[in-house]
Amino acid sequence: MLAYVVLLVALLSRLLPPLLHVSSMNFTAVGGSLLFFGARRPRWQSAVAVVALMVTDYLLTVYAYHYAFHVRGYLVTWAWYAAVCLLGSTLLRKVTVLRVAVGAIASATSFFLLSNFVVWMGNMYAHSIYGLGMCYARALPFYRNDMVSTALVAGVLFGAPVLAASMMRNGPAQTTAV
Repeated sequence: MLAYVVLLVALLSRLLPPLLHVSSMNFTAVGGSLLFFGARRPRWQSAVAVVALMVTDYLLTVYAYHYAFHVRGYLVTWAWYAAVCLLGSTLLRKVTVLRVAVGAIASATSFFLLSNFVVWMGNMYAHSIYGLGMCYARALPFYRNDMVSTALVAGVLFGAPVLAASMMRNGPAQTTAV
């Protein structure tokens, strides 16, 4: 159940900024939430997360940004959603700090590399090394925000239960009078 609540938070983190007319610059709960969803739900349920995010892509494109929706423009993104769920289901079944860090870095970095390559393949940048470099350079602020938000969300989602278990095992903190 918690994985579905986390997925809802991820959906809202994408939908609310444009509806409130603020820029999130890719500071969303999507990457960390997909890692968590993949780690906590059976693999076949990842389809629920992917479909929910597909719906938000449609809603954002058509109603928030007022563009025509073309499925082919989202295929890489949708494959990425599924891949991050799969990464969570394989890497994060056993939670360690290193595994969470690798998952967060792999999630944010793969999205940066894939999504910006697709943007470069469109008609916004020259189809040259210079154009590719410019595309990636202009996306660096979004990458930074995605990396930070993914690390925060994944860190909290995977770290909080470990911290709570440790606190339960060790009992309340003891204070001594001086």
